[in-house]
Amino acid sequence: MTYKTPVTLRIPAVPGASPAGVPPVPPSWPKVPDGRSPADYTTEPAISLPRPSVRDRANLTLLTGPSAGEVFPIVGAETVIGRDDSATLAFDDGAISRRHARILREPGEFILEDLASTNGTYVAGEAVTRRLLRSGDQVQLGPNLLFRFAITDEAEERLQRQLFESSIRDPLTHAYNKKYLTERLSAEVAHARRHGARLALLMLDLDDFKGTNDRHGHLAGDAVLRHVAATVVGHIRIEDVFARFGGEEFVVLTRGDGVHNASQLAERLRRAIGDAKLVFEGTSLGVTVSIGVADLDEIPAGSSPQTLVERADARLYRAKTLGRNRVASRDD
Repeated sequence: MTYKTPVTLRIPAVPGASPAGVPPVPPSWPKVPDGRSPADYTTEPAISLPRPSVRDRANLTLLTGPSAGEVFPIVGAETVIGRDDSATLAFDDGAISRRHARILREPGEFILEDLASTNGTYVAGEAVTRRLLRSGDQVQLGPNLLFRFAITDEAEERLQRQLFESSIRDPLTHAYNKKYLTERLSAEVAHARRHGARLALLMLDLDDFKGTNDRHGHLAGDAVLRHVAATVVGHIRIEDVFARFGGEEFVVLTRGDGVHNASQLAERLRRAIGDAKLVFEGTSLGVTVSIGVADLDEIPAGSSPQTLVERADARLYRAKTLGRNRVASRDD
């Protein structure tokens, strides 16, 4: 048997280099005011205790639809899932039954039961009437609703909620983003047509926003956008959908309102935004908006939900051409 002598690689010492066994300080590390870098500091002593992880929370994460990623906690002895408003978790899906299925919480386990639904309850693609759930199981109700069941600890559940919120919100204004609005609009139009309900859309655009950016800078423009978003949120209902459509454009989708009520809401928003005081770095910034309003009843049956947006956008353009800082809810 032949043995090889280990080879030791010797690197010549460089003046000013770190002592042997200590990695050199990366040149990209910044110097602090006293001239030292992070590597010059010693680690502060601290008592380090392991954080206990208690996996005592059960939840369902929605995997389909405009709210994909939303987390629904399973609390109490019984959680009923269905289309009826009285269900613990109610979903507006015509393909699920009013009381479609339920999850029973028993000591140390969770049981899924189908409640004689029309379109069935499935776990991992298999139809079930009663089934013990395990963390990671995929639960499907009817053809459209798909969930992931999980047992987690508090930190995991909180992270899941944060990830969902960041995926549907505009980071600057905290309004919903355009992707969420597009998916939600389709669902709202389908719901309104199925139930014969009213639905209206308001398209808001800030007047002379480019001028604000040019005169006061983009930080001032960001402050204006946040100011407008906060004002709108303070004047709409919790069930209304408020989203940033792009740039300085926002959309309010309001259930149960025809063009008359929606126009009144638009007028209240226009006045509130114009009357609110915004001071940025000592300078008072005047902000006004123009708003176009469209009603779903004006849109031919079978047309794309995007048609509602286009109608409101055309009326927004009309409000701009008529002098800005006004509401347009008709084409003439």
